[in-house]
Amino acid sequence: MDEKRPIYPIHPGTILADELDELHISPAELARELHVPSNRIYQLTAGKRAMTADTALRLEQWLGVEAAFWLNLQKSYELDLAAQQIGEEIRRTIHRRPQFVQKPESNSMPEAWT
Repeated sequence: MDEKRPIYPIHPGTILADELDELHISPAELARELHVPSNRIYQLTAGKRAMTADTALRLEQWLGVEAAFWLNLQKSYELDLAAQQIGEEIRRTIHRRPQFVQKPESNSMPEAWT
């Protein structure tokens, strides 16, 4: 039986909060640096708001960490959360589409295409 790794969704705000702690900067101070409302950073670091492209770009400029890093964290968080919440139901109720076998002749199209 395949053992899957346990899913521990980590919100990007958790990573940002850790970074702010290391830098001894409050969410309000960061908000001023990024020219955004302070509630955006407070909610983000509390895990109550998603990382947006706008915030990721601002963090990239200020912190030097690529915007794609922050957005990838957000997408990974969302996927892990969805897998935790509805993954089992999806695996149980949706069946994988059968694979089509290609004919051995070269330049032939799969059977489903003919």
